[in-house]
Amino acid sequence: MIKTYFYNHTDNRMDHDVDLQNKCRFLKSNEDLLWVDLYKFTDEEIKSVASTFNFHPLTVEDCLHYSPRAKLDNYEDYFFFVLHALRYEEESEEEISLVQLNVFIGPNFVVTVHRETLPILGRIAKTSLQSPSFMNRGVDFFLYSIIDGNTDELFPIMDRISVRIDELEDEIYEQPFKEITEEFLALKKTILTIRRATLPQRRIFASINAGSYSYLKLREEIKPYYLDLVDHLERIIDSLDGHRDLVDAALATYSSVVSARTSETMRILTVISTIFMPLTFLTGFFGMNVPLPYQHLGISTWWITVGLLIVPAWMVLIFKKRKWI
Repeated sequence: MIKTYFYNHTDNRMDHDVDLQNKCRFLKSNEDLLWVDLYKFTDEEIKSVASTFNFHPLTVEDCLHYSPRAKLDNYEDYFFFVLHALRYEEESEEEISLVQLNVFIGPNFVVTVHRETLPILGRIAKTSLQSPSFMNRGVDFFLYSIIDGNTDELFPIMDRISVRIDELEDEIYEQPFKEITEEFLALKKTILTIRRATLPQRRIFASINAGSYSYLKLREEIKPYYLDLVDHLERIIDSLDGHRDLVDAALATYSSVVSARTSETMRILTVISTIFMPLTFLTGFFGMNVPLPYQHLGISTWWITVGLLIVPAWMVLIFKKRKWI
């Protein structure tokens, strides 16, 4: 599906669903801005838009196939970004997943390509239609609005991960082994996925903020926004590193707890086995079908019983004296 939004700077007017066949007319003025949004698109739609804007075939291929890492490619007339948004559903089987967002940035046009709907783009579209002047701030601010919106959605996820780690630290002494292990694996996967999506984006926008990039060179009034964006990304990465260390420490603690429980269980079983060894010997010895001294006397049964009680009692006293139990 293709949605188009055209901001006419002269008339301060937004036009929706314009005909891309008139692209040249829309892009005559650098003060105007054309936004083309492709979502749930077909191969024919992306190729049609690529032909209209004369995009490189390699960028079309990147849009058609999933790429696990963010990147920035500099072409002669435009920049091509591969970015990722996050979908976090704690109760689902696939707890966290990456949604690829491809962005083409030209002097006065933006093309966003994504297979799944993204809330931030919906909010930007609504704001643009309600307040046409929003798109009057240029492509650099428009790009910032997209990335900042995606970044802001990470903070509630980070807060939830922090709560889950605290809960995990409280539960490692209570929950069964399988449940704890599954929670550790889910948390580590979530943290790794967020870090894999965030770290390359921080490098990209830190370099954009510091370098000179033709028509994408940041205006002075826009630079503080990108500095704030990079700061947010760095805070998220620092939090991820801290969460990863906490999960590793909790996992090490849990492994120690499991090992201690196993050792305690083996120690108790060893003590019980050791106590029953002489009892097994005595009962086996006196149970042989051979004549034994005083076996015709009834009191012999009581003496044997007393002996069987004395042996384990004596062994328990020795174990306690040596602090084995």
